[in-house]
Amino acid sequence: MFEAELLGPRAWGEPCGAAVLKAAPEDFRVTEVLDIELSGEGEHLWLLIEKRGLNTEEVARKLARTSGVSLRDISYAGLKDRVAVTQQWFSLQLPGKADPDLSSLWGDNLSCLQQVRHKRKLQRGAHSANRFLIRLTELQAEKPPLEARLKMLAEQGVPNYFGPQRFGYAGGNLEDARNWAQRCAYPPARGTRSRLLSTARSYLFNQMLAERVAAGNWNSVLPGDCLAFTQSRSQFPASELAADDQRVAQLDLHPTAALWGAGELASSGAQAEMEQKVAAQEPDLAEWLAQAGMDQARRILRLPIAGLTWHYPSSDCLELEFTLPTGCFATAVLRELVELVSQAGGGIESE
Repeated sequence: MFEAELLGPRAWGEPCGAAVLKAAPEDFRVTEVLDIELSGEGEHLWLLIEKRGLNTEEVARKLARTSGVSLRDISYAGLKDRVAVTQQWFSLQLPGKADPDLSSLWGDNLSCLQQVRHKRKLQRGAHSANRFLIRLTELQAEKPPLEARLKMLAEQGVPNYFGPQRFGYAGGNLEDARNWAQRCAYPPARGTRSRLLSTARSYLFNQMLAERVAAGNWNSVLPGDCLAFTQSRSQFPASELAADDQRVAQLDLHPTAALWGAGELASSGAQAEMEQKVAAQEPDLAEWLAQAGMDQARRILRLPIAGLTWHYPSSDCLELEFTLPTGCFATAVLRELVELVSQAGGGIESE
């Protein structure tokens, strides 16, 4: 399944060139930004772990085995890439227990940077953002158009597509979701069920965003839009937006599209009709999501890129630093810049 089907058209024109992504794990670094003050006491042990060449679930299983804690008592804020160097938070529930000896885990590919107790478990999505440091190698691009595109991305943002990794290798997760939806059934394994429901929801959202990108209004407020802030779940109809409100221009307030589920759409008029039309093109998936008990939600259409900086360590290498809100994909930024060539096994999902 092609990327264009899973995502949609680019907003800012053809890529400025091509580059290799993840020639080495060190070329893709991600750090979770956690804005939570940890109490220093409680039954939950929070760990900031740096990993290399491991995915999040593998680390969770290692923590469970070494600590003697059930896997269901291991929590993490987000999924992070295997082929990368990532810093992310985990928590272990240890009621009435001392800190376990985890020293046997630490080595070249896994280390603990911080360890502190807290009264609550770590929830998914608890971090506020992900900070990226990405090195693109074997760069083939003319510098002037590349520089102009980078400046535009910093000023205007990019379409907030879910990355192709959300859909599995060659779109396999989406095909699995469609198969379950056609049977009106759900995978018995909770993790698989959650993954496939998320895949279905992400796909419908991407198709709605693709409609807006194709129309050239993905970053504009239209009648009937539901608006939301970059770092807040609060939302309100576009009809309540004051004419002199600068927050849209400042990339703090954005139009949204549906994360499909049961209930009424928050959009109205032509925008609600467009979202319903997209959902009607995948009736099995839309009904499957509603019957799973997932409520209608919203996701911003425009992805602002905080603190975007760049430099060239060599003539054929571009190094980027930027921060994205939780649940947003570096893929969405990079695909507006260059055509990516990923090394075998090098997924680029970070949530």
